[in-house]
Amino acid sequence: MITRSEELVLLMVWKFEKEAYSVKIREQLMEITGKYWSFGAVYMPLDRLTKRGLLESFLADPTAKRGGRSKRMYKLTQTGLKALAEIKQIQKAAWEGIPEMKLRSYVKE
Repeated sequence: MITRSEELVLLMVWKFEKEAYSVKIREQLMEITGKYWSFGAVYMPLDRLTKRGLLESFLADPTAKRGGRSKRMYKLTQTGLKALAEIKQIQKAAWEGIPEMKLRSYVKE
């Protein structure tokens, strides 16, 4: 089982496909959650997920824009995809039967 933050990080890596790197992931997480995410809050799940085989990481080609440095990029593995599919299935089952009308009163729009 993975944590909620790990799930969100996996989803962002999948969303960005070949452009998934820590800064972009962090910016998107802050935008969708409306909360501050420290770099550590992003790097730690990326590291754990990589060690567990749910992500692969690699260095992109160096760019002049970054002073000749490379970005560490991330890619979802088949194991990572499987973990996301399992989480989605579990969440769907857990939410089944909960009245939508009651939930709406708690959601900010």
